[in-house]
Amino acid sequence: MLRRWSNSLLSGVNVATLLVCFVIYYILYYYLKRRRRLVNIPPGPKPWPIVGNFGGFLIPSFVRKRFGKPAKPNWTPVEALREQAARYGDVFSLFVGAQLIVVLNGYDVIRDALLNHAEVFSDRPDIPAVTIMTKRKGIVFAPYGSVWRKHRKFCHASLRTFGLGKLSLEPCILQGLETIKSELMRPREDDCKGGVDLTLMVSNAVSNVICSLALGERFPQDDRQFATLLGLMVRGLELCVNSPAVLINVFPPLYHLPFGVFGEIRQVERDISAFLKRLIAKHRDTLDPDNPRDLVDMYLAEMAAQRSAGVEDNSFDEDYLFYIIGDLFIAGTDTTTNSLLWIMLYLVVHPNIQEKIQAEVDEVVGRGRVPSLTDRGSLPFTEATIMEVQRLTTVVPLAIPHMVSKTTDFRGFTIPRGTVLLPNLWSVHRDPAVWDQPDSFRPERFLDEEGKLARKECFMPFGIGRRVCMGEQLAKMELFLMVTGLLQAFTFRLPAGTPSPPMHGRFGLTLAPCSFTVCATPRG
Repeated sequence: MLRRWSNSLLSGVNVATLLVCFVIYYILYYYLKRRRRLVNIPPGPKPWPIVGNFGGFLIPSFVRKRFGKPAKPNWTPVEALREQAARYGDVFSLFVGAQLIVVLNGYDVIRDALLNHAEVFSDRPDIPAVTIMTKRKGIVFAPYGSVWRKHRKFCHASLRTFGLGKLSLEPCILQGLETIKSELMRPREDDCKGGVDLTLMVSNAVSNVICSLALGERFPQDDRQFATLLGLMVRGLELCVNSPAVLINVFPPLYHLPFGVFGEIRQVERDISAFLKRLIAKHRDTLDPDNPRDLVDMYLAEMAAQRSAGVEDNSFDEDYLFYIIGDLFIAGTDTTTNSLLWIMLYLVVHPNIQEKIQAEVDEVVGRGRVPSLTDRGSLPFTEATIMEVQRLTTVVPLAIPHMVSKTTDFRGFTIPRGTVLLPNLWSVHRDPAVWDQPDSFRPERFLDEEGKLARKECFMPFGIGRRVCMGEQLAKMELFLMVTGLLQAFTFRLPAGTPSPPMHGRFGLTLAPCSFTVCATPRG
């Protein structure tokens, strides 16, 4: 019996030894394989085991608060990246866990990467928090390939059919402008005391433009369901970036926790999904393929035509349509809304610039009609001011992350397949090599010696390359008409005794201005 017990013990020890040896072998194999894969990558701070180093200086505010570490004044992640670029160069490496991230800085580097290496640098990474909600479908976060190209081409053509980039869209934008003006004219008890927050009215007006193009429907200012939806969209973006929900990217099962921000983010997703799916179902029930009313109708008609022709194209389905509409709705609202709010903030902080724009609008347009897109060429200082605010704020400062689809040599370094690329657009717009006094607000930098608008290649608020923002023309139209129309009708200033709001903004998927209020005085 003792012998049997001894043999059993030895057998158990042998199994344990084999298991330990296997674990050690696996760790060594993984480590050596990883080292071979990461030979000649760009330099960067030394990563910690398991956790990497990305969070070492890009610590979200919720983490700093949790451990009693105050945020640095006017500090944003792009400031931290600028510090790293000064130390390691314009191409440097970071790690989130074992995931290699290469940050691209400066005009020359980003232009080289996204134009000259577009075929291998245009993919999208599989980010758990994003993938869970988008299923890697749609336009913004979908992987680069034939399905993405097909849908982007279809969406761009459909949106142009309904006015994208054309004068025919002007009345739709002006309708939103009139809604804002009417709201600002409405008497308020706190007029010129606490001021008014422009966020909701601007968001409603901007969102209704994309809703008209994609959904064939507008929602009134007092539509509580639509206002709730806009609020959910803002909250969802905030949760994804600046809350414990970012930990989903490290440990995806956290998404299914029923409490806290994890439960909240799922509820936000459900509410937005229900709203958009109801609209798609309404279109399906009332579809006339020969007379499409909007992008949704054109997509459903395309699906019907393919079925009739016996074409087997699984990429065109209602599920994919849902994610396309979600992308257009969120991207078409958040970025333009924040751009317009930034412009208004800069104008109340710099009233002399506001006065120069008003003088230019008065001289060219007068007071008898609203500004038109045909006036753009005659209002160079206005255009220059809009561009200067876009340069300084860079609403999508790190673009949308790219991914390397094939191991590539770039600027003397080896960038392995699967590497996440962060094009730091903010660094391009603050690059002293291409901008004189880059941190100063100087609209005249976009004017030539004759006072005409001067285009600059190093100005890229909408990105460049194959992933350039599809809504660039729409955003430019909205910003011009909204800014000129509002300044023609009102003078904006900060409420009496109110200090200037901080100008560093709130960093998330987009860079939004900190909350502020204004007093709007009719110009008569």
